[in-house]
Amino acid sequence: MPSSPLRVAVVCMSNVNRSMEAHRVLRKNGFHVRSFGAGSHVRLPGGPRKPPVLYDFSTPCKKMHGDLSSKDQKHYQRNGVLRILRRNERIKPGPERFQECPDPFDVIFTCGQRAYNRVVADLCARDQETWQPVPVVNVDIDDTLEAASLGASIICELCQGLQQAGDTQSRLAKLLQAAEEKTGRSFLHTVCFY
Repeated sequence: MPSSPLRVAVVCMSNVNRSMEAHRVLRKNGFHVRSFGAGSHVRLPGGPRKPPVLYDFSTPCKKMHGDLSSKDQKHYQRNGVLRILRRNERIKPGPERFQECPDPFDVIFTCGQRAYNRVVADLCARDQETWQPVPVVNVDIDDTLEAASLGASIICELCQGLQQAGDTQSRLAKLLQAAEEKTGRSFLHTVCFY
């Protein structure tokens, strides 16, 4: 086992559903985890026949919850957004944006190809100071509660395998191949540097 816990980042576009569910599951399983969004704003579904509601990443979950409750509490209760925001509030104060985080990680998981492309582009554009390699793995997860739960389980299993391996780089390809065979999914992955 590695001498220190695996430092994991999980990234979706808004840091509201998929990455936060993975954050919750990984933290429950003892991982050092942070979650992020890679979009320009936190984007939540709008009311009936209305455009999405946008928030800055600095907006606390509690404030978003209050704002949506005042706009259309029944609608946001029914579609689960208020419940998701309450869950998120128990995990951390509010969404964070990956591009604003300078901290290094041992592995980064993204929850969709758009987030993957943005994370890889951001890491490639940063000044490499230590040239520490970091694998970036995409686990395609639909933005639903059920899919987020399943995706979080897949990410947790991969993290458990990496934690036991000790050498993240050499073990990752084998773990991803085994996960592809087990789940029938394919995983985009690359290695970037800090």
